[in-house]
Amino acid sequence: MDFSRIYDSIPYILEGIPVMFQVVIVSALIGISLGIVVATLKIVPNRLINFIGHAYTAVFRGTPLILQLAIIHFGLPQLTGYITTPYQSAVIAFSLNSGAYISEIIRAGIQAVDKGQWEASDALGVPYVKQLRSIILPQAFKNILPALVNEMITLTKESALVSTVGVLDIMRRAQIVGGQKAIYFEPLLFAGVIYFTIVMILTYLGQRLEKRLRKSDGR
Repeated sequence: MDFSRIYDSIPYILEGIPVMFQVVIVSALIGISLGIVVATLKIVPNRLINFIGHAYTAVFRGTPLILQLAIIHFGLPQLTGYITTPYQSAVIAFSLNSGAYISEIIRAGIQAVDKGQWEASDALGVPYVKQLRSIILPQAFKNILPALVNEMITLTKESALVSTVGVLDIMRRAQIVGGQKAIYFEPLLFAGVIYFTIVMILTYLGQRLEKRLRKSDGR
């Protein structure tokens, strides 16, 4: 191994970090919003709406993320005639995929809330949507925050897949450097160190958050 050959390319690879976080953060925010909607579809007292919510989750959890990304970036233009940029395709695919997983997390969190909360809200005549928004979801989010952090960590690792459609993230830049210098092990290993460091930091922050939540609950 000779890392001296990629010293001049290290700043170029590091420039992929903001790109990666941009994809991850935007996708996570959209995924959470979508997850709330889909989780709601799964618990409303309507079988057709329930089916729609569960079908969406089944499709996006039951197929590979890289396949979803490829269909959105390469396949949809054939059907719609509209060509998305690599960044747009990445955000759409990651948001839809993350929304499916987050919807299950939120659904479990909602169902873990004491049924007495629902009954008290019904007794007071609070509309269903307002019950969810003002009473149930705030309590559920407190319980599912650690799981959401774990989803963020997973999203960070999976973000390397965006390199397959040309997004200039860490992985793609490492591949470019490898091609330019005809050496792949060193730049890819350096990219791996970056991902590992970021994931360890997020894991540490997630553990700290979980401990604080346990203290606030008196556990």
